[in-house]
Order: sequence, then structure tokens, then C-alpha cells
Amino acid sequence: MVLKAILFDFNGVIVNDEIIHQKLIDELLLRENLPPSGNQYQKFCLGRSDRACIKDILEARGRVIGEEYLDKLIQRKAQDYRRILEEMEKLPSCDRITEFILSLQSRHLSLGIVTGALRTETEYILEKMNICQYFSVIVAGDDIKTSKPSGDGYLLAVEKINQQNPSLELKPSECLVIEDTPAGIEAGKNAGMAVVGVANTYPLHLLQRQANWCVDNLMQLDLDWINDTMKANFTL
Repeated sequence: MVLKAILFDFNGVIVNDEIIHQKLIDELLLRENLPPSGNQYQKFCLGRSDRACIKDILEARGRVIGEEYLDKLIQRKAQDYRRILEEMEKLPSCDRITEFILSLQSRHLSLGIVTGALRTETEYILEKMNICQYFSVIVAGDDIKTSKPSGDGYLLAVEKINQQNPSLELKPSECLVIEDTPAGIEAGKNAGMAVVGVANTYPLHLLQRQANWCVDNLMQLDLDWINDTMKANFTL
């Protein structure tokens, strides 16, 4: 068993934008004549898609909405998110993430992104950061019906990588997932993959309860050691 692919979460791993998303969810709730999210944002939104987040946070307030109206709320939030990013002088990229991605190029690994964020948001930020070209696949929130902690997004990424490169014969057990939330870590595990937790959103000690390995910064990762561990038939 050899490490062949690294699959990244996006929000909280590539871009540090959770403050922006919470602000927009609070504004959405206010427009719906509901109080701001408070601790419910962490419970219903961190690590999950906008569709799952908005639907569940509204239901928790006793508001049940149809899919058509939910689509409108998601689109409005996406427009507001794009406007905020366009007004920023510098994107809030996570610490040393570009350096880490560049350091992987000599390893000839397949890189992918699996996120609950919309594809337009994901591609816009990756282009602005000038790192889009390093990812062979992107599985976004509008590509799948389920949200993390379901492992469907990660399994779809494996399928897409194999479609691009059939000779690779990539298996879930040959992938390393990088996540920053308990929901994301659980999604990677549910897909049969080993997971690194990076402490960008939650404290290290909390992620250590779930992830196979944890770091404060991705540049601390020893991929040679991880690869050797996976070769030794590491058990998830």
C-alpha cells in the first residue's frame, strides 16, 4: 500500500474564511427574521455544505423550507461571499498552504479537493491564489447530494481521478485526506481513508481524538513517515 493521492478539504484548509461564512449565515438568518446563529454555526455549519448548513440551521429554529427557496438562499449567500472576496486586498489563505502544495510537486501525487463549498467559489479562490492547476479533480458541494460526514465526496474524487488516469488504479486506502473539522475527518474515515487533522479551526487536542495524525501546520507533515506507515498496512 503506497500513498498515491492527497485529497484536501477547502474551507479551513486552503482558505481561512469561516468568519466570513458565519457572518453571511447570520445575515441570512436576520433577513429571515431569526436571531444570529451563535453556537449553532459550529454545530450545523462547520465542515458541511451550504445546503446542509442552511437547511438544518433553519429547521433548528422551526423553519422548514422547500428546495426552490433553499436554492435562492444558497445563491444569495454565494453572491454576497463573492462580493466580500472581491473587496478584499488579500485573500485569507491558510498559513503556508501554497508552500505546502508546491512542496508536493516532486512527489508526483494526485491532488484533489473535496468540499461542501460551491464550485464557483472554490475555483475562484484557487485561481486567485494561483494554485488551481495543481489539483486534478474538484468535488464541490453542488456535485453531490450528501454533505460531510458522508464519505461520498471523497469516494467520488477517487472515481474521478481513476477516470483521468485509469492506469493509477487508485484505491481509497491509498489516499490521504486533510481536514480541519470533526465532520470532515469523519467523512474521510467513512470513505476508508487515512486522515490528517490540521488545527486551523478546532484545537489540536480535539482533532487528535478522531484523525490518524494531527498537526498545527501542514509544513510539519512527514509524508515519508506517513507513507511508510501506510505501507505497513496501517489500520484506519
